[in-house]
Amino acid sequence: MNSAPRFAVVLSGCGVFDGSEIHEAVLTMLAIDEAGGEYRCFAPNTWQAKTVDHFTGQAIALAGDDDNRNVLAESARIARGDVKDLAEFDPKEFDAIVFPGGFGAAMNWSNFAVKGPDCEINKEVEKAIRAAYENGLVIGAMCIAPVVIARVLGKHKIAVTIGTDPAIGAGIEKMGAVHEPKGMLDVCVDEDNKIVTTPAYMLGKTIKDIRRGTQNLIDEIINLID
Repeated sequence: MNSAPRFAVVLSGCGVFDGSEIHEAVLTMLAIDEAGGEYRCFAPNTWQAKTVDHFTGQAIALAGDDDNRNVLAESARIARGDVKDLAEFDPKEFDAIVFPGGFGAAMNWSNFAVKGPDCEINKEVEKAIRAAYENGLVIGAMCIAPVVIARVLGKHKIAVTIGTDPAIGAGIEKMGAVHEPKGMLDVCVDEDNKIVTTPAYMLGKTIKDIRRGTQNLIDEIINLID
C-alpha cells in the first residue's frame, strides 16, 4: 500500500440509544487519522425507527411521527456536516469501510432489535456491504454492528465477534456466520473474507477502553488492505 488508506465510515444517527454510539464513531475517525488514513462519512437517508431522549431514556418520537428524526441529518452532527448519502458510496474510491456501533445499527440500519436473526436490512446499507465485499474492501464493525454484517454476508460463513453475549452470538450463528467470543480489547480477524470486528461498548466500561479497542480494529484493518 503506497498511499494513505481510504476509509468509508458509516453512521446510523447521533446517540447511543437511537443512532451511532458517539464515542465509537469519533474514536474510529481519530484512529484512522492517527494511522495516516483518510475517511469519508456516510449515512442512509432514512427515518430513525424512533427518537430517544438520551437524558430520560424514553422514546419521544416514533417512525412516522412529524417530530421523528432523519438518520442522515442526525449523522451530520457527528461528521460536523461533512457526510454523504450512503446511496452515493462507490467502493472503488475506498480501501475499507467501517461500521461503528450504537442502537442505530439494530434499529435504523436493520430491525435486529425487533426481529433478531430474522431481521431485514436497510436497502442502502445492504447494497454498500455487498459492494464492499464484492470489490475486496476490508469491512470493519464494532459493538452490535457486526450483526448487520452477519445478516448480509452470513452465507459466506464469515467470522465476527460482538464480545461474549451468548444470545446475540447464537443469533449471529443462526444467520449463517460464525461468532467468535472475544475480550474487551480483542479483535476478530477473518482474513479470508477481510472482515474485522471488535466488541467496543458491548464489553468496554470506559472511553479509554473504547479508544484502545478501536485502535486495534483500525490497525488490523490496515494490515489487511492490499
